[in-house]
Amino acid sequence: MSQNWAIAIGQAVHTRARALCLALIVFLTGAAGCFGGKDGDETVEPLRHRITVWSLEFQPDRLRATKANIAAFTRATRIGVDLVPIGDDELPSRMARARSTGHMPDVAQLPLDSLHTYAGENLLDTTVPQDVLERLGDDTFSQTALSLASQESRIVGVPSDGWGQLLIYRRDLFRRAGLQPPTTLEDIQRAARRLDRGPLAGIALPDAPDENFTAEIFEHIALAAGCELVDDRGHVSLDTRRCRRAFRYYVALARDDARRSVGRTTRDTARDRYFAGRTAMMFWSPFVLDAMAGLTDDAKPTCPQCRRDPAFLARNSGLVGPLSSGHGTPAQYGSISSWGVFKGADLDASRRFVQYMLSDGYVRWLALSPQGKFPVRRGDATDPERYFVAWKRLRSGVERKAPLRRFYSKEAIDSLGEGVQAFRRWGFPHGQAALAGALRDSQPLSRAIADAVDGHITPAGAATRVKAAVERLRAPGE
Repeated sequence: MSQNWAIAIGQAVHTRARALCLALIVFLTGAAGCFGGKDGDETVEPLRHRITVWSLEFQPDRLRATKANIAAFTRATRIGVDLVPIGDDELPSRMARARSTGHMPDVAQLPLDSLHTYAGENLLDTTVPQDVLERLGDDTFSQTALSLASQESRIVGVPSDGWGQLLIYRRDLFRRAGLQPPTTLEDIQRAARRLDRGPLAGIALPDAPDENFTAEIFEHIALAAGCELVDDRGHVSLDTRRCRRAFRYYVALARDDARRSVGRTTRDTARDRYFAGRTAMMFWSPFVLDAMAGLTDDAKPTCPQCRRDPAFLARNSGLVGPLSSGHGTPAQYGSISSWGVFKGADLDASRRFVQYMLSDGYVRWLALSPQGKFPVRRGDATDPERYFVAWKRLRSGVERKAPLRRFYSKEAIDSLGEGVQAFRRWGFPHGQAALAGALRDSQPLSRAIADAVDGHITPAGAATRVKAAVERLRAPGE
């Protein structure tokens, strides 16, 4: 009896001790997770660094995919990333707030204009971009992209991907009206007037005063008209004959459109009207192509034919990139997204992040929205076409995924890269990229166009007003 009692006591003590040990292990494991940081796998090894990265990929699906890509980077490097999503038009105000509080990001995804604005304000570190290019091989990048991301022959950010502005038109309506594809400004004007009948508008042209979209489309048209921001001597040239013609052209088309639209024509309303079959032409970036094929629920084609075939518009739309007129070679507005590293950043961790996003994480980055992310790095030392070939195989869409070649012709898909390889931008050929960036942030162009469309000023008055605004934006000493 006493022996059995002793055995029972021993078993109880053993059980309690084992339970205590298990509880201690659970506590210590949980504590390690708390002290290690935010990532779930940090119990394996604590983070070595943590950096803050701003990204313009704020849409829910792209944000989720970006977080997954960054998680793979953290697992491989033990560098934590605090990702801050920022809307397209939020960047100037967010940057101003960050500067006033002293909480600048380490790395940010920047459009071309902003990259040069911040470089001109001496906010960007230029040693990291140069280091990344040396490690990855600058010959694997588009030389046009490298040139556009440089100031005074020095790279100020690492170019990642780009897109060229498109004129999207209804091929079926053009064919029925006996019209050729609109490849010139004159073609667009002629088609807009011919097709402007009944409930159908000839073209949806933006006139919103508070959207950069208005300024982007105007610059696209102005470049085709031979209008430049500055001349070869560096003088602001927005009041020249060609620029005044561009203002007259744009305002006349926008006024015709305004008579048919309810309220301002914005980026979204232009798309919605085209999707509803209520306009024959619109300007938009390639980012709209997946939605036009019926692959997303956020923006669906609603034209009468789209009820039977959600991809009707994609199958019956033509894409035109570079436009021409009687005043020079064809031109196309476009933008390149670059990674900028800010002064005061953790330079080694930032360099490793940018390098990852252009190598191991590059295809996943392009896959966020392949139709709007044309690779400016086509390959690497082992395969000069590696990333370009992978990009062509990517599927677009959100709720539904499919390759673009299912809906668009090979020529249309090939045209997506034309602007990225050779597009033009105001100010860049004349060493005035920073001025072009400042123009985007302050938006005097969009506001002047809106006032001219409303009849508050003449097109010539709009040109004069924007010229004066640009001259005020010049940095001291220029």
